[in-house]
Amino acid sequence: MEALARIGRGEGVLHRDFGWLVEALEYVAAGIDLFAILLLLVGALRFVGGVTRAELSGDDARRLRGTNRERVELGRYILAGLELLIVSDIIHTSLSLALADLAYLGLLVLIRSLISFFLDRELGELRRELEGGPGDR
Repeated sequence: MEALARIGRGEGVLHRDFGWLVEALEYVAAGIDLFAILLLLVGALRFVGGVTRAELSGDDARRLRGTNRERVELGRYILAGLELLIVSDIIHTSLSLALADLAYLGLLVLIRSLISFFLDRELGELRRELEGGPGDR
């Protein structure tokens, strides 16, 4: 019973005996968050540049193809960023020891997984369209 009470107060074995490790892992998780955000920003900047080039091409077919190619690239950056954010959330939750944080993690992972699933489906359609395969519109 005492062990459960300590966990409820956030005083697990890691926190009590390895506080330095908990703090280091918090910094690691924060670093992963920052890297994921940076990755999303790089993807967004590349997308803006690519779409701008595609729009300035003048030819409708090249514009559509260029825009779709950039959407696929942006989707890759978004998927990679979401995966890193999930890793960071898992680290944060495993260190917090709070049941509410576990429920929050479950909800976040569910939402991010759904976004990833549907985004991956859309990217698959765009790839097929770019390759001229089945599903051309």
